[in-house]
Amino acid sequence: MATRSADPKGVNSTPPIDAVSLAIIEQLQEDGRRPYAAIGKAVGLSEAAVRQRVQKLLDQGVMQIVAVTDPLTVGFRRQAMVGVNVEGDLDPVADALTAMDEVEYVVVTAGSFDLLIEIVCEDDDHLLETINKRIRTLPGVRSTESFVYLKLRKQTYTWGTR
Repeated sequence: MATRSADPKGVNSTPPIDAVSLAIIEQLQEDGRRPYAAIGKAVGLSEAAVRQRVQKLLDQGVMQIVAVTDPLTVGFRRQAMVGVNVEGDLDPVADALTAMDEVEYVVVTAGSFDLLIEIVCEDDDHLLETINKRIRTLPGVRSTESFVYLKLRKQTYTWGTR
């Protein structure tokens, strides 16, 4: 069985993931509620072996199994992508943003922004308060640019594995 690394260049410290575990991940990306017995048949393992591997992948932080919703349908009427420019070290700002409940996604980027974050809010007032009173006031935040979502057209997590 060939071993492939989730991070072949060692940029992140993710442990290597073998081909069977990658196949399990792909099965769960297609249907997160797929029974372990069905996954086992597809990848050639017993139900117990699949259960162990899934738990190990969860414990290592390689994956999560969650219910993905359209935020608009569950009471969050406003989403936005916010580009953030930072003075100095990015890490303290990224850490502070990561700790905010409204922030769902934080990425360090190269280009026009130092960080891109996705925020989910109940309404426009909540969005304004989050950006103006909480994000822009963080030490090190130089500027922000907001891209308010008008409609969610596609959201998938089925990109497979490599």
